[in-house]
Formats: sequence, C-alpha cells, structure tokens
Amino acid sequence: MRSKMSLLAGTATLSLAQATSLADVCTSSYARSVAPSSPLMGITVDTTSVTANPVYNYSSASTAFWPASTFDFCNVTLAYTHDGLDDQVLLQFWLPAPADFKNRWLSTGGFGYAINGDGSDLPGGVMYGAASGQTDGGFGSFSTEFDAVFLKANGTIDRQALYMFGYQAHYELSAVGKAFTKNFFNLGSSKLYAYYQGCSEGGREGWSQVQRFGEEWDGAVIGAPAIRYGQQQPNHLYPGLVEYTMGYYPPPCELEKINNMTIAACDALDGKKDGVVARTDLCKLHFNVNSTIGAPYYCPAETTTTVLKKRLSTSNTTPAQNGTVTKEGAAVAAKILDGLKTLDGKRAYIWYQPSATFDDAETQYNSDTDSWELDITSLGGEWVAKFLELYDVDNLSTLDNVTYDVMTKWMTLGWQRYEDVLQTTWPDLTPFHSNGGKIIHVHGESDPSIPTGSSVHYHESVRKTMYSSLSFNESSDALNDWNRLYLVPGAAHCSYSTDQPNGGWPQSTLPTLFDWVENGQKPDRLNATVQEGENYGQVQQLCAWPLRPYFVNNGTELTCVFDEESYQTWVYDFDAYDLPLY
Repeated sequence: MRSKMSLLAGTATLSLAQATSLADVCTSSYARSVAPSSPLMGITVDTTSVTANPVYNYSSASTAFWPASTFDFCNVTLAYTHDGLDDQVLLQFWLPAPADFKNRWLSTGGFGYAINGDGSDLPGGVMYGAASGQTDGGFGSFSTEFDAVFLKANGTIDRQALYMFGYQAHYELSAVGKAFTKNFFNLGSSKLYAYYQGCSEGGREGWSQVQRFGEEWDGAVIGAPAIRYGQQQPNHLYPGLVEYTMGYYPPPCELEKINNMTIAACDALDGKKDGVVARTDLCKLHFNVNSTIGAPYYCPAETTTTVLKKRLSTSNTTPAQNGTVTKEGAAVAAKILDGLKTLDGKRAYIWYQPSATFDDAETQYNSDTDSWELDITSLGGEWVAKFLELYDVDNLSTLDNVTYDVMTKWMTLGWQRYEDVLQTTWPDLTPFHSNGGKIIHVHGESDPSIPTGSSVHYHESVRKTMYSSLSFNESSDALNDWNRLYLVPGAAHCSYSTDQPNGGWPQSTLPTLFDWVENGQKPDRLNATVQEGENYGQVQQLCAWPLRPYFVNNGTELTCVFDEESYQTWVYDFDAYDLPLY
C-alpha cells in the first residue's frame, strides 16, 4: 500500500546555518540544489523545473480556519514524473523565512472536485511556521479539477487520475514536500512534524492519508469530510427526487420559512436562546415540521448567483415570493429530513440535521409558466452521469423513471466501483495511532452539504472497530485520547452560518493540534470564534463527542452532557445494504 521513503537529496550548496535571511535561501539555484531527485520509488523530480522567489509582507485575510496575518515566505514550484508514464505533476510550496520556521510540514487539500485550494489554503500553515504545500494531481494545472480529466472518453476511466485524486497525489505531495523541506532548512536528523489540514473534499483527502499512510503523519485537522462518496454524491439529488416523487416544487422562500421556524423553535432547547441551534438531536426529538403549516412567508425579488463548481457559477432572477407554508411544503421538508429509504422502508442514507438550509432542494422559477419546477443540482447529477454512467457530461437532464430504489442502486454502484479509492471509510486507524498521531475532527451541526451524521457515523465506526472489547464509555475515552470529534453549533459547511451568525467556528484548531502533538496538551473543549454578527470576536467552547452542549444558570454556563435518547438520534442502521457501511 505504501512505498518506503528514501531521502536522496543532493548536497546543499548553502547551509541554513549560513543563511541569515529569506533572500539567502529563496533562490532558484539554492532550491534546485536541495530538491530531492527521487524521494519515493517510482517518481523522479525534474530539478530543472524548480523555481523559487521570495514574497515579503504578504497579507492573508481572516478565514474560517485562521485569523488574519502578515508574513514573508519563499514560493517554490517544481514538477515530477512517474517512472514509465508520460506525465507531469506540479507541486507548490510556501516556506516560511528561516527565522520563523518551526520544524513543521503542512499538506493542504481541496474542495468539490478540486484537489487543492488554488493556493488559498497555504497561508494557514506558513503563519504558524510550517512549510505548506499543494498538488495539481497531475491534472495539467493547479486550476484543473478532477472531473475535467476523469474520463479519457465516454466509457473509459482515466485510472491514473482517479487514484491520484483518491489518495496517491497527496501521499506524493507529503513525501516530496517533507524531503524538500528538510533539505531546504538543513534539518539533518532533527524532527520534522507532519500535519494535514483540509475541509470538505480536503477533509476526505485528509482521511485518505491517515487511513493509508498513518506512519507518515503526526496530526490532522479534518473538517466536514466528503467521505463515503458512493452515498454522499448522489445524496445531493435526494431532495429533488422527493419533490419529483411527491409532485410538489416548493418556492425557495417556503423552505426558507420552514427552516427559520425550525431554528426559532429549537434555539432554546440547548438551554440558551441566542439564535443558534446547538442541539439538533433535541430538535429531532421535539420539533414537528407540520407546526409550520399556515405560517406566512415573503421574499423580495432578487438575482442570485449559484456556484455550480469551484469556478463555475450561474445567475438566476426570481420574482417576489408571497404565501403561506402549505401541507405539501411541510411534507416535502419532512421527507427530506428523514433521509433516503427504499420503497420498502430500508435506510439507504441520512440527511442533514434540522436547522441546515435546504440548498439541495432549491427549485427554479419558470417565467413562461409562472411556476416553480425541478432544478437538478449538478453536485449530484454530474456524479451519476459522469462517474456512474460514464458519459462526459456535467449533469442529468431529467429524473424521469428515477425512484428511491433507483437512487439506492446508484449508491450501491458508486460504493462498489470506488470503494478502494473514494469511499475513504477504513475504520482501523491503528498505524496512525501507534505512530502517536492526533486528530481534531470538526463538523458544522447545520451543514447543508455533507451530513453531520456522516462524521458521527464514521467516528463511531472507528470506535467500534478499534475498541470492540471495551464498554461504550471505555471505548469513547480510549478513542478521544487521540481522535476527537467536535460538532460546531449552528455552523454550516466548513464555516459559520449566516443564518445563525451568533455561532462560532474553530478558527485556531491548527495551533491547538500543534500544542497537542508537540507539547502533550490534549484539548478538552475546543475554542470557536464568532466571525460575524453582534457577538463578533467572541470565543465560544465546543464539547467533544459523545458529550453534547447544554447551558445552565440562565444560559450563562456551558456543560457537556450525555443522554442516551439524544445519542440514539445519531445512530443509524443502513439496512438497505447487505454489507456494513462504515
């Protein structure tokens, strides 16, 4: 599964001890001299491709995952090839100034079908003294996404591109990046800590490394991972299928009203009324969508821009929407929230938590008929058309003849075809744990793109697999000793939610991981920073799973509690399948 790293770097012409500034080391000639020629069996670095240029006083804006910062760095790019293949893989490294380097390497991932963040994630490591890197996966450029190269022709999969996207490219990125970093800073036998940080697809890529190459990593920050591709990708189509099957296409404003009423009704169930639903499990137990029937809604006319893919968007103009929540609208919402089941009632997958926005259920307005109609999201449609049916198209044209059973078959097919490369749910993390690795796993409780329950289910699968002989409490404690899951109240996909702006997002997770790995300071509660609204800048605290937040003393004091009834709302029996779904 893994190749043994061999650090065969050339002798540096200038040692770090001689270098007193970034300008001394950040030259193409020096970078070429320290570039490893063959850091892994089967790949060769083209040392003539190496370029380096210093960047001074770079200003990085605040993001969900790190605060604003200004720093200097060395921007390095290089290319390598796979022996026996006529290919080229591009890597980019940002290396901190020698005085700021803290013996850290950070790999960064992508989102959607992008294998990288197009440079946007690199600041998150450099500001903390880590050399940071990204890969283009061999797809032709850093801006070329996987779905653009997946098929060589209709019916023919580019297997090399598939496995590079699945896990191999990120393994090679870390191997080359760590070798280059050690040579660049002349570390010799000194420890270089290896870290990963990514969210969404980047989170899945992080798990791919932890699961397959555990000995190579010291720690990972994994957010809302897009694991379980077989189920996750077609799941985006489920709301549209519900609308199609039930014959009702709710105006977006109707579903928005239902969600706003859900938030209002479930807000205080956590013991604190602040506009944030911290206990979606209690919301499941106590809120009935039918209570929204008859509630009036109004949304003004607007032009919206919908992001279809990382760099593709479309604009739509919708008229003013005025009406009351219908029983049909409430029924559609309730069916969506229940998640996909076969026609005979067996569970195939799960949906987002109540209080997550109904993004995947959004209908489109037809001005010719003055009505709302089905809008097939390309997030799921492309998966079925391109990755299951193997046609080089970006969406399905219709859901005609599609049933809940057909969608379940789509999930089964994707699981079978890509289990070894995109499912990314291997539950035995013993090699990583034995190497002393630490994980901080975060997921927004109101995520409208990847079910929060997906992260819970995988976390529980790891617990049951690795600690099967222990009791629930003992196994939870054993897992939490090195692998901690934090659900973020009110948060959306990889960020805070504009619908619940008083909720925070864990912006300082990476330095928390550094402190855990390097200094043994295991986090109990995780800090989350409010990044919008009236509580801007406030630092909140998150409870580690399986404990759940509950406020006492009139909402002023957070406690982390466990109750069985709430826990059971997160437990799923995927009885639509004959095999266990981790």
